[in-house]
Amino acid sequence: MFKKMIKEFIQRQSSAGIILIVVTVCALVLQNSFLADIYTKFLHTPVQISVGTFGIAKPLLLWVNDGLMAIFFFLIGLEVKREVLEGELSSRSQIALPSIAALGGMLVPALVFIVFNYKDTFAMNGWAIPTATDIAFALGIISLLGTRVPASLKIFLMALAIIDDLGAIVIIALFYTSDLSILSISVAGVALLVLLLLNRMNVAKKAAYILVGIVLWVSVLKSGVHATIAGVLIAFSIPLYSIGSTGERFSMVKELEHDLHYWVAFFILPLFAFVNAGVDLRNLSASALFSDVSLGIALGLFLGKQLGVFGFSFLAIKMGVAKLPSGSNFKQLYGVAILTGIGFTMSLFVNTLAYNDTDFFHYADKLAVLIGSFLSGVIGYFVLRQVSKAV
Repeated sequence: MFKKMIKEFIQRQSSAGIILIVVTVCALVLQNSFLADIYTKFLHTPVQISVGTFGIAKPLLLWVNDGLMAIFFFLIGLEVKREVLEGELSSRSQIALPSIAALGGMLVPALVFIVFNYKDTFAMNGWAIPTATDIAFALGIISLLGTRVPASLKIFLMALAIIDDLGAIVIIALFYTSDLSILSISVAGVALLVLLLLNRMNVAKKAAYILVGIVLWVSVLKSGVHATIAGVLIAFSIPLYSIGSTGERFSMVKELEHDLHYWVAFFILPLFAFVNAGVDLRNLSASALFSDVSLGIALGLFLGKQLGVFGFSFLAIKMGVAKLPSGSNFKQLYGVAILTGIGFTMSLFVNTLAYNDTDFFHYADKLAVLIGSFLSGVIGYFVLRQVSKAV
């Protein structure tokens, strides 16, 4: 009976969001109690992997942010590739509305942040923090409403979140890259060419892509480009369909998605949230909480995302560029737009890049991510519940 309950819990789409909430609360409790030193020491536990004279030594926090999150972005890359080639993003009519909505959902929050922080050069590094959407949380909350919400709106939210994540990847590559190492980039380029060659030669062994992918990840890590970008590059090199050793046709992309889905949802993202959401509230002042950075992030997520997503969607539909998802109305579309303000893990991730994971703002920046995401999730849920009838 207990095993059956666990299995049913894991299979629910909302379960990943519930676990993220639990680990976030745990991180906050640990950071603000007598266990704070233990929590901090855990984050900075030294971890080293060496092969001969070559080695990578980083604290646990960075192994999670640079290593495990590369696997998360690898999964996102697989989803993007599959959706573009044969899924919800495979035709112009299907991709129009979520693409336009995602664009608005990145531009308007960034503008909200800039309005508050344009005078502070260092603070401006965080302009991209409120542009992200946490796909696990957003889909988890909308799934709680069951059949009240049309399936077309759930597909719209999923497609929008995927495009949003792709936008975040581009932003990280362009704006959060440090000094470049030509040697490491050259090695990464060769590794990528080998991966594309494996694809071209119809190599159907996952191990071949994984081994070369590790070389690509290490070289990108050493290059100055953020290591998570390697996850996306590897994903794009994976063949959608391959011919197995027995002659059968199978989808390596779909198999890898299936293999990684539960690991990402129930281990990688919760661990990321646990090591990054520990906001120290003990020394947080009102001035820090209502600082320009905090307001830019919180309002960017809660107001900027909904205004950008809904505003751009409304204009696109009225101009005939896109169509309203079947079976839905503008009130429901607005409710979904509010949910896109749940930045959480993605916003926390960009935050660590923007401010080099320092406590320069006394954790007010991270708390602003949690507040903006919380408001978007709760209010988005109740708006959707109010405007949608139970079926």
